[in-house]
Amino acid sequence: MYKRYIKRLIDLCLSVIAFIILIPVYFIIALLVRIKIGSPVFFKQERATINGNSFYIKKFRTMTEAKDEKGNYLPDNERLTYFGRILRATSLDELPEIMSIIKGELSIIGPRPLPVAYNDYYTIDEKSRFKVRAGLIPPEVLYENLEPTWDEQLKYESDYAENVSFLLDVKILIAVFKGIFIRYKSDYGDYVREPLNIERKGELH
Repeated sequence: MYKRYIKRLIDLCLSVIAFIILIPVYFIIALLVRIKIGSPVFFKQERATINGNSFYIKKFRTMTEAKDEKGNYLPDNERLTYFGRILRATSLDELPEIMSIIKGELSIIGPRPLPVAYNDYYTIDEKSRFKVRAGLIPPEVLYENLEPTWDEQLKYESDYAENVSFLLDVKILIAVFKGIFIRYKSDYGDYVREPLNIERKGELH
């Protein structure tokens, strides 16, 4: 009952309220991104959510469009800006995802919405993460693990999907405030990982 109906109702009510309250913040951040990083203001990418369904996620941009002489994008760590690091460390870059929660593509709490290109690289157990909607706040915040490996992150997420409950969501919601503070103090904005499909290339499960 909770996972199917009540969780969605809570998501919808809280996200609508949050969106209305944060409208001025959206405009301020969008303006700063335009000035400090450039256009476009939003980063858009196809991601996977419940049942492996895809949707297009939007975040505030944190990286430049810098390319090499061959026209290829430079590595992420070279394109990530100082302002972008601040946005990532405080999770402010993810505020546009509230619209995806309103539309039912995301939940407030759930597994990270990862690129659809990763779908073929999960183990059987890890695919249980698709039993619930992907979320704005990931279950990993419970573990205070700022830089989880892919194996650790996907284990946290699959465990969450198998055991989701109102009490678990409340614990995660409380933990996220401490997590944001720790992330900001630890320069989390500099954290860049190798993509899952690259790390597990040749090791399809």
